[in-house]
Amino acid sequence: MDVTSVGGASAFGRRAFVVTGGAVSLGWAAGGVAGAEGGAGAEARSRPGVAPGTGDRVTWTIRGTLPPGAPDYVYLPVDVPSGVRELRVAYRYDRPVVAPGTAGNALDIGLFGTGGVAAGGAGFRGWSGGARTEFFVRGDDATPGYLPGPVDAGRWHIVLSPYTVAPGGLTYEVRVTLVPGPPAAPVPDPRYPPQRARGRGRDWYRGDCHLHTWYSDGRRTPEEVAALARAAGLDFINSSEHNTHAGHRHWAGAAGDDLLVMLGEEVTTRNGHVLAIGTDPGTFVDWRYRARDNRFGRYAGVIRRAGGLVVPAHPHATCVGCAWKYGFAEADAVEVWNGAYGAEDEAALAEWDNALVTGVRGGRRGWLPAMGGSDAHRDPEPVGRPQTVVLADDLTRVAVQEGIRAGRSYVAESASVRVDFSLVDGRGRRAGIGERLTVGPDAAVTAQLTASGVPGCTVRFVTDRGALYTSPVVGPSGEVAVRWTTTSSYAAYVRAEIRHPSGAPGGQGPSGPLAAFTNPVFLDPPP
Repeated sequence: MDVTSVGGASAFGRRAFVVTGGAVSLGWAAGGVAGAEGGAGAEARSRPGVAPGTGDRVTWTIRGTLPPGAPDYVYLPVDVPSGVRELRVAYRYDRPVVAPGTAGNALDIGLFGTGGVAAGGAGFRGWSGGARTEFFVRGDDATPGYLPGPVDAGRWHIVLSPYTVAPGGLTYEVRVTLVPGPPAAPVPDPRYPPQRARGRGRDWYRGDCHLHTWYSDGRRTPEEVAALARAAGLDFINSSEHNTHAGHRHWAGAAGDDLLVMLGEEVTTRNGHVLAIGTDPGTFVDWRYRARDNRFGRYAGVIRRAGGLVVPAHPHATCVGCAWKYGFAEADAVEVWNGAYGAEDEAALAEWDNALVTGVRGGRRGWLPAMGGSDAHRDPEPVGRPQTVVLADDLTRVAVQEGIRAGRSYVAESASVRVDFSLVDGRGRRAGIGERLTVGPDAAVTAQLTASGVPGCTVRFVTDRGALYTSPVVGPSGEVAVRWTTTSSYAAYVRAEIRHPSGAPGGQGPSGPLAAFTNPVFLDPPP
């Protein structure tokens, strides 16, 4: 590894560098280059002068190589002196051609300030993952994904996260620039979106809880996402940027009486991603752990104490580090349908359905509700496809969360799809989606479904024994009404699926892709 300093000596005086264990400390001792600890060697060169048009700023270039099997997070300490107005970082790394089936190089990046890098994120100043090659922080502004604020004197850390490393290693170059000057005027206190919108009382509300903007790796602004959400017929959305809450303060202008904006995060670990849905504004949830570290329960608790829901995302995704490895004991719901329907979603649906039997006699905590989200990042990925339709007492953060947690919801591919599903016994008692109906073992119970916006689809009623009824193909009007009779001895629960014809894009084997599916209604015997 070598370290090169370039800049104006008059601004900060002479510089000292210490290289320890692959990390770089940029010190400010009044001497020459300090020797490296542990026998490692380092070379630093100081060149006087000022970079053209930049004033008395100082820039270092830090180079190193990470081997295969490198730690998940590598911290480069940067000792910042007083009198710094702005910190800038740029980086690049080699991307060699690798053999088919072999992982290449991918390197994420973020920043921690003088609060340190300990678990919990007290020093967190931002994360851009692999979405950007450079960023800055200043008192009055910061690159999207990073938090504005003063550049305090003390030890900062650039965090490198080798997502994958090629067999020959990953060679990187990080350029750090400190811009001197008086502190920038602080940004005003953040203004967050309200926790309620104009609702319709107890009703079905449509939402998308998995969305990205340019405050992580998306390409849309919050205002653009909100406009697309309104066009998709949504009533609520959730901000879910990867590993940063920096976007929370930018949603107030996108919300309105007609759109509830909840705040959260997509906590992107090396063993799966989890959505924090509807946390308190400004909540940071750490992501620097794996399943083997036995820390997920701790951070699930952070989400809940901040008023949020814990929802594992795309549990069968095939991207590196995306498949869910933590189990579901800490989850409030699970994202079964993510974006365009495909094999990963079919696998998640099957796994979720297999687990529903645990809720047959277990009460609410014995089963896990399902939901869906678009995971939309950029054009042409549609917002609100799919969307979770929730029966809530009103259009508020708390009411929507209660509906999701209770499983009073179904997932639809778009706002044109509407579903009503319930079980009714011989005495006229009714239980809707996510509810329980107590009946004798031989008492007849009728599953009844009406739907619209599903031309050419079929309806399936699925129980703990599998799919026991399939309707004829829905006609061109797209409207259907289906009834099917069973008993609690024959079916412990019933849920509904509406599917496109087999052979349609996204279908798996004999099953066409989903147009909608519901959470179950459970049939309970008398006590």
